Amino acid sequence: MTNTRSQPRSAARLAAVQALYQKDMEGTGLARLLREFHEHRLGEAIEEEPIAEAEPGFFDDVVAGVDARQGEIDVLIGMRLAEGWKLERLDKAMLQVLRCGTYELLARSDIPTGAVVNEYVDVAHAFFDEKDAKFVNGLLDGISKDVRKGE
Repeated sequence: MTNTRSQPRSAARLAAVQALYQKDMEGTGLARLLREFHEHRLGEAIEEEPIAEAEPGFFDDVVAGVDARQGEIDVLIGMRLAEGWKLERLDKAMLQVLRCGTYELLARSDIPTGAVVNEYVDVAHAFFDEKDAKFVNGLLDGISKDVRKGE
């Protein structure tokens, strides 16, 4: 039996969040960002912990997809935030986790909803505590109900 959770894809998801965070903070152009990550960052150790080699094509799809559909993605996230909350109030890394997860729910119907949500909860654990990981779980679960009505 194959494992639905691919280590190269998990590594690609984590790298995609990091790349989009860098893009957001530094304004790095998409082509330069992708090139830089391919040349220097995919598969690099994080805090001395080696991580699996990231799947480059999947990384590219998530980063470019979030970049291309950011307006649509942000609307979906904004609709699920508590009253009075705005995207601007979210931690910048948290916003990228949510954007990547939302992109996959929107555009990657080949990946089961549960797998997408669980993977980004795992990514959230790399940056945040359990409370924030539960926030990611709840928000992405809600978005999945909006965009994947048949599941």
